Amino acid sequence: MLRTGRIAAASLLSFCVVVAAGGWLYIIQPRSPLPGPPVTDALPLDELSRRSAVPLLVFVGVWSAAALSLGLVARIMRAERLTAGLMLALGVGGWGYLQTGLSLLIVRQIPAQQAFHAAAGQKAVYLPATLAGLAGALGGRARTSERPRSPLVLAWFVAAAGTLGVIEAVTPDHRSALIAALAPENVHGVSEALVAPLGLMLLVAARGLARRKHRAWQISVVVLLWLVALHLQHRFGYGAIATGLVAVALLARRADFDAQGDASANPRIALRAFLFGTSIFGYAFSALWLNRVMADQPFTLSFALRETLRGAVGANATGSGHLSGSFGEWFPLSVLLLTVSAAGLLLFAWLAPWRYRHAQEARHRLLTRDLVATWGVDTLAPFVLRADKSYFFDEEEASFLAYKVVSGIAIVSGDPIGPPERFPGLVGSFLRFAHVRGWRVAILGVSEGALGLYRGHGLHALYHGDEAVVDTSTFSLEGRPIRKVRQSVHRLERSGYTAAAIRPSAIGAALRHDLEALARDWRGAQPERGFVMALDTLFRLDDEHALFVIGRASDGSVAGFLHFALCRPGSALSLSSMPRLRDTPNGFNEWLVCAAIDWARDEGIERVSLNFAPFAALLAPEAELSKLQRLERHALLRLKGHFQLDNLLLFNRKFFPEWQRRFVVYEKRLDLPRVGIAALAAEAYLPFSGRERP
Repeated sequence: MLRTGRIAAASLLSFCVVVAAGGWLYIIQPRSPLPGPPVTDALPLDELSRRSAVPLLVFVGVWSAAALSLGLVARIMRAERLTAGLMLALGVGGWGYLQTGLSLLIVRQIPAQQAFHAAAGQKAVYLPATLAGLAGALGGRARTSERPRSPLVLAWFVAAAGTLGVIEAVTPDHRSALIAALAPENVHGVSEALVAPLGLMLLVAARGLARRKHRAWQISVVVLLWLVALHLQHRFGYGAIATGLVAVALLARRADFDAQGDASANPRIALRAFLFGTSIFGYAFSALWLNRVMADQPFTLSFALRETLRGAVGANATGSGHLSGSFGEWFPLSVLLLTVSAAGLLLFAWLAPWRYRHAQEARHRLLTRDLVATWGVDTLAPFVLRADKSYFFDEEEASFLAYKVVSGIAIVSGDPIGPPERFPGLVGSFLRFAHVRGWRVAILGVSEGALGLYRGHGLHALYHGDEAVVDTSTFSLEGRPIRKVRQSVHRLERSGYTAAAIRPSAIGAALRHDLEALARDWRGAQPERGFVMALDTLFRLDDEHALFVIGRASDGSVAGFLHFALCRPGSALSLSSMPRLRDTPNGFNEWLVCAAIDWARDEGIERVSLNFAPFAALLAPEAELSKLQRLERHALLRLKGHFQLDNLLLFNRKFFPEWQRRFVVYEKRLDLPRVGIAALAAEAYLPFSGRERP
């Protein structure tokens, strides 16, 4: 009852303010004319005395005061901004429309349909509604939410307004009545040349709005209010209503667009703007001087500057009145096109995600090594120590995530590392950190146990593949199923091949040179691949984190080796690479894996992680698949030559490992194509990696 009473009191007070504004318009009548156009039919029922028009300055002043009063009422009532803005805009607009329509009906003695149709185009109706809506949007209280949906919703509305503007521009002679009515740029004059650019600006800004970018919000508000002002010069119809309401909604939900732009990019953008401006003026100055005989006045700097500015804003897009011939037709249009192109490039740069700057401080490198040595229980934990990764720590630097940014996607490597109770806060902080910079987030190589952590933050998971993990305590070469591996081991040993597990510090300069040369020859022209489940260099890690299992031929030469990352907290070895000479006998790698398992067992290490098999559940021969999954399997097998999908699976299956599922975690389903491309680039399967040198 109390809430109902407050709403009723606020409604009555607001209605009194609106009625009082009309009364003040009757009272304040200047005795001498004021500059500016009059607002016709601003005084109801006063048309017979020819005093219905009010000077624009007086009209705006009175209704601005009334709007401030309405905004104050909304603040006192603690009305939410969006609700207050829309309700006041619709309420004041509806009252003005009803009042003006009835007045025209009575005074002009015309049919009701004509009277209300005429009222729909009156500035006296929509100008107060616009001011009241803005006051409500600015005066209401903010409503906070951890995951507001308004940015995405408003982005679609802004995109729709921009699309209608572009359609209005490209189909001027064949547009439908609906488009003609709703297009926000349905005005005359200079704006006719700017219809498509304004629409494209809204389309570009809409993408930033969906990502909560404050700069995109600023551009959208400016463009929409500009369009509203242009409508006031013409007929304020249905399109203007939609444009004004979207502008009010953006102002009301301004707190939701809190992702600031990259301040370090401002000097670069300012320099580009200066270069664009000087280039365009240099072009215009040269063209005008070369064609000065086509002008109707002497060539001067002021004349060149004036013609350039008029062409840049589209004021003479259809031809200049001071230039004759074909030059007068194409020159202004060329200046406009150059200006629009430059503005578009600057707009893209201003709204672009923050530039990723890869850097690793010496203190952070030591800190991550210590945290991996203490908390890195996952088999992928040692791989976060690659040099191409940046680190994000929690406030106390007790846990961290490893990541790098590729094409606006922050690719996170594996699970967080640190005390598990700190992971929810760490992930939440990283999501905010990324969103402020305009980055989307994707996590590769996520373990099944961490899915609940990410789902708690509203993220989605997609099965990616299986990691083959051998239990050293149960692994054996005995039995018929593993006979092929056993035969390979015996064959290599009879041929005089020997294997040894060596720590990095025990490898001398000559052996190091041989290992690096062998790895280069094995890789050939291919780049060094890997990001989540491989190391970037052979000697990145020290004795606490790495191990080599080197196989030598009977003459003592190095025939190949396995490079492992050592995960002490997880009691595991994780295979990073396995280069070898191309003429080694079949079963060479299987023999080295068995040697590594024997070493791990003797050292008390419980697990050996082999190659990751992407989409193993789909590629397994005995898997029962649906029709869609069979289609996916066929598509994956077509990629065999590029990604060795089934080869890795068959190799891993020889050791009868335990299969640990891995996932890709992402924010939105529409992000999946971009996430896939960014992940392939991060793993060096595409010719760009997103790495920026510090």
